[in-house]
Amino acid sequence: MKRKKLLIPLLVVLVAGLAAKFVLAKPAPEVHHKIDGTVYVLPREFLVNLSDGRYAKVNVALVLDRSQPTAAAGGGEGGAAEPPEGFGTLEQEAAVRDVVTDVLTGQSGDELIDRRGREQVKAELLREIRGRTDVRVNEVLLPDVAVQ
Repeated sequence: MKRKKLLIPLLVVLVAGLAAKFVLAKPAPEVHHKIDGTVYVLPREFLVNLSDGRYAKVNVALVLDRSQPTAAAGGGEGGAAEPPEGFGTLEQEAAVRDVVTDVLTGQSGDELIDRRGREQVKAELLREIRGRTDVRVNEVLLPDVAVQ
């Protein structure tokens, strides 16, 4: 009998505590990603002549919209066609590479070395890729840049 008198209030406190934890607790904060999309690194680097007679070796990455497919649509029984050597699985990758080459060859070495200049180049790349391809890209990244 004494056990029942102790057990009942203990159970009431336990149930009330669990109810408070799950019902009254604040919901978990919403997670905001610093990079909104999928980062796709173009597999081959760019080696381009610059407008001032120098040359640059540049790696380019794209922050793609989450709805942008990165694998070419498969055709027939064999599945997806294998991309050419040195190319990745991004649809219209050749067109993106063409845009990048066109934009980079119009730049000077100083523009690529300077941080503000690189930001302007990335903005121009983004504008041109959006204008000349169907790739849904949110941002252009230049992870590696070497100018000589």
